[in-house]
Amino acid sequence: MRKASRYYRGALAAGLLLAVRPLLTPAPRTAMPVAGFARLPVLEGGRVKPMDSFARNSLLLIRGTQSLTVDGRTVSAAEWLLTAMTKPEAADTQKVFVIDDPDVLGLLGLEQGSERRFAYYQIEPKRDEVGQQAQRAERLEAQKRSRFQSAVVNLSHRLDLYEQIKNTLMISGSGDPVEDLSAFNEALPSALRAAHEPAKASARDREALKALARFLERYQFLARACAFRPLPPRGGEGEDAWASIGEAVLKPGGGREPHPGLASYALMARGWRNGDASAFNSAVREFTAWLEAERPGDARRARQEVLFNTAQPFAAGMALYVLALLAVFAWWATRRAEAQAAAGGLLAAAVLVHTVGLFARVALQGRPPVTNLYSSAVFVGWVAALLGLFAERVHRKGFAHAGGALLGFCTLLIAQHLGASGDTMEMMRAVLDSNFWLGTHVVTVTIGYASTFLAGALGVAWVLRRQFVRDQDPETTRALVGLTYGVVAFSLLFSFVGTMLGGIWADQSWGRFWGWDPKENGALLIVLWNALILHARFAGYARERGVMVMAVFGNIVTALSWFGVNMLGIGLHSYGFMDQAFYWLTGFCASQFAVMWLGWMPARFWLEKSE
Repeated sequence: MRKASRYYRGALAAGLLLAVRPLLTPAPRTAMPVAGFARLPVLEGGRVKPMDSFARNSLLLIRGTQSLTVDGRTVSAAEWLLTAMTKPEAADTQKVFVIDDPDVLGLLGLEQGSERRFAYYQIEPKRDEVGQQAQRAERLEAQKRSRFQSAVVNLSHRLDLYEQIKNTLMISGSGDPVEDLSAFNEALPSALRAAHEPAKASARDREALKALARFLERYQFLARACAFRPLPPRGGEGEDAWASIGEAVLKPGGGREPHPGLASYALMARGWRNGDASAFNSAVREFTAWLEAERPGDARRARQEVLFNTAQPFAAGMALYVLALLAVFAWWATRRAEAQAAAGGLLAAAVLVHTVGLFARVALQGRPPVTNLYSSAVFVGWVAALLGLFAERVHRKGFAHAGGALLGFCTLLIAQHLGASGDTMEMMRAVLDSNFWLGTHVVTVTIGYASTFLAGALGVAWVLRRQFVRDQDPETTRALVGLTYGVVAFSLLFSFVGTMLGGIWADQSWGRFWGWDPKENGALLIVLWNALILHARFAGYARERGVMVMAVFGNIVTALSWFGVNMLGIGLHSYGFMDQAFYWLTGFCASQFAVMWLGWMPARFWLEKSE
């Protein structure tokens, strides 16, 4: 027992060390450090986030990764963002646009081959045609678009984002932003004299007026085309008074001095463009000092989010869940107590890392843990893994550990794919923006999802064990069935309570308790199916095999209720539409039907036929 305990603690410590490794690894040294710049807060998508988050999300949308390789060197997202904003002629040569569709490649005049990523300069000659094709496709509903139409709309949106980034700090292709700003401020007094008193204007004043008109046109373009707003409100301004570079120049604010961030960002842009590390870092430090004094809350949250981005707890959690599952398999194969203890320690480490990541998101957002499909996937996996961790204490056969680890990994994998669509901490829709109801209905019903999936995973384990394990221990089988029955009862409780709370929320938000909305119907089906399993077992209509096969079907019911209804594009809950997941969902349901078929067949039937 003492030896097994040492293995448990060792596996737990090793797992936690693996999770914190990204924080302990020093950042690669570069001639132009970007760490300070990456921590600067900006307003984009309705929320304040660090430059690092915007850069990562943008590069992920455009390229599908959060970094890229340039001349054999790994370039961070923040470094790529700076290059795109200040040296667009260099950024245009970097292959960041993923294009797979052969018809889109044909439209662009590019050859279809092993290369999947292309640079902006290769696409720019056909940019207008891409935009025209995208406009025509966008007149159709998303569900009715062809493969080519969906691909060209996606490419057009990514090109729009890239072009906005290039015109955020300075107009793409312009010269020195510091000189531009200085010339604008120098021309302004003379130009105003020429505008207000044209009869008294000198030739110099009239020239200044012409120069001012050119500057105004450029800064108006910057105000319209920017990808984010980097200048926070000053004292006396509202919390939503963030400004772009162009807006701050055009509307300095009631005769006040220009925003201090204008000069700082101009110096940053010139320093990065000219490769002047000293000037760049000096400008970053100067603006950071102003932020710490005037906007300490925004500066602190930006630093915390950069730390979260660097740690990537959910990626570490995925790795630990896989290791825990492999350790369970090793225990089943060897029956050694050391492997059992290691599996428990690794799963505990995975759940702990998952928990830290989950609650770090809650702290950063200031919201409950479930606000969109991404966060629901993270939460479902966490609940399932946590239930598996504690359920194993009742029946120490490894099934709860295996089910929790498998569901934890799969749901985080789903979340990773969902995260590729943009900012996962986006602002909530108005109907969801209610801390009280999100803290009750959504969280409770999501616990019901997670526990139903755990029961289904145990059902899958029972079927596979029945078909592929030669010598089956009756006591282990009874423990597995009893554990599944208990998890189904737990799921019924939370599904029912969550659905009732959802009705109360609907009554408060939409004026009716129940409206037969697809999502409401899905939640009701989960409640009814779990109740049916318990009733069938209690009344004797279903024995061991029937209960376990019905638990597997619960996976299908829950998957359709969780993701399927979002693909219908109808109802008040269709805010999470994601048509690209249709084939994955279909494949998952087909796999569960195959498992159910195996469950109904006689034990090891395939072996009997071969003999």
